[in-house]
Amino acid sequence: EGPNIGLINSLAVYARTNSYGFLETPYRKVANSKVTDKVDYLSAIEEGGHVIAQANSPLDKNGGFIEDFVSCRFRGESELRPASEVDYMDVSPMQTVSVAAALVPFLEHDDANRALMGSNM
Repeated sequence: EGPNIGLINSLAVYARTNSYGFLETPYRKVANSKVTDKVDYLSAIEEGGHVIAQANSPLDKNGGFIEDFVSCRFRGESELRPASEVDYMDVSPMQTVSVAAALVPFLEHDDANRALMGSNM
């Protein structure tokens, strides 16, 4: 296949480029442990300093976290944090994959090589 096997040149679902050419992705702002409708676009450098909850974290009807501890990521590591420490929340569980990869059913349960082949077709 060559040296570029596994190289994918497609943007993630909600990604955009900023005026400097860096990729940004949207996050919903969290204030006082409640998820707001305000959306901020952050680059990888900017998101490194924030605690970001998963998009599928359960919320009540007012946008507050139901659980006391929330599954989130901080500086690239997945961890459980108190809801009061969360700064942002992912917009969608599919925002880390491309449009083509999002069409592969049960992508998270698929072998990586099969998922890559399926998204390239």
